[in-house]
Amino acid sequence: MRAVRTEGSRIWLDDGRVLIDGTASWWTACHGYNHPHIHQAVTEQLARMPHIMFGGLTHDPAEELAERLTALLPGDLNHVFFADSGSVAVEVAMKMAAQYWLNQGIRTRTKFLAFAGGYHGDTFATMAVCDPEEGMHALFGPLLPAHAILPLPRDEASTATLENFLDQHAKTLAGILVEPLAQGAGGMIFHPPEILRTLRRLADTNGVPLIFDEIFTGFGRTGTMFACEAAGVVPDIITLSKALTGGTMALSAAIARAHIFEAFLSDNPAHALMHGPTYMGNPLACAAANASLDLFATEPRLAQIAHLSARMAELLAPCRDLPGVRDVRVLGAIGVVELYNIDDMNALKRRLIAAGAWIRPFGNIVYLTPAFTITDEELAHLAGAIKSALVEA
Repeated sequence: MRAVRTEGSRIWLDDGRVLIDGTASWWTACHGYNHPHIHQAVTEQLARMPHIMFGGLTHDPAEELAERLTALLPGDLNHVFFADSGSVAVEVAMKMAAQYWLNQGIRTRTKFLAFAGGYHGDTFATMAVCDPEEGMHALFGPLLPAHAILPLPRDEASTATLENFLDQHAKTLAGILVEPLAQGAGGMIFHPPEILRTLRRLADTNGVPLIFDEIFTGFGRTGTMFACEAAGVVPDIITLSKALTGGTMALSAAIARAHIFEAFLSDNPAHALMHGPTYMGNPLACAAANASLDLFATEPRLAQIAHLSARMAELLAPCRDLPGVRDVRVLGAIGVVELYNIDDMNALKRRLIAAGAWIRPFGNIVYLTPAFTITDEELAHLAGAIKSALVEA
């Protein structure tokens, strides 16, 4: 299929069909497609300066964006490193954590701890901290460095397992990496805020930097502006991308707390974080991100998310009674129908498209992550398409 135009929550195809987008273009187009405010900001920036290297030079859009992000984030997350994709931002965060120790002369902390069900990107370093059973990356297992992957501390047994591991191996760890509240590409697996508080406590007890990968969860997707707010904890490093530019173009950031930054503040050039994506801090992308933040500030996005969450819970609830459905769950602007299995994924996708819905099931889930501005009618159409497609299965 070939897309030729987008508007709001709709995609026009070259054969005249129109699909309602239930994924917000892989979770990015949080304000819907082609929002005029973002369009205007990018157009004006294009006329001024589409790109300039971010080495030895800076510019207003990046400086403004860094100031606004750090003002929104909790605690002292106030040192911003811009990159150009979510995977790269996570790589940068991992390099920050590793070099945090190297700059202090500690060379034994070379491993990371991540969690089952987690997904952090498709580059080699990030593949190595994804769930090893995740199908996309299993082929590359022999090429990847070994890191620790444990269950999230959901109960006494898994918490004890994590505590015992840290007692034995904390001094080998550069950092702990987790997707807060919702593990996205690993299966839209939710966990309560208490787990994040447990991780913060254990990270502090063992002196290990805690990284929150909010590529998916940031900018309202789980109901608060950032998922970490729901737990009332501050990670040592946070990564952002996806909805950062409102679905307009690629941009990401790894943002560190003051004590992480101070390990790099040195007259020794070797202590600098030597990582330089060519399009880091791209002015066009920063202009789009600033315009997206304008919309969060001037339009009722969090209220829209709360309404969207309640409506999804109501509209998807009837799927619980369908054969083969294992669970229905909603968190913020994420709605999930989990099946015991999907026998014919391509046939399911075809049924959804025939119903006028752009929904991309994977694994054993059919999920919705729509634009926050989707109408009630459009959302009802998507939920109806899921139910009818599953009934036909």
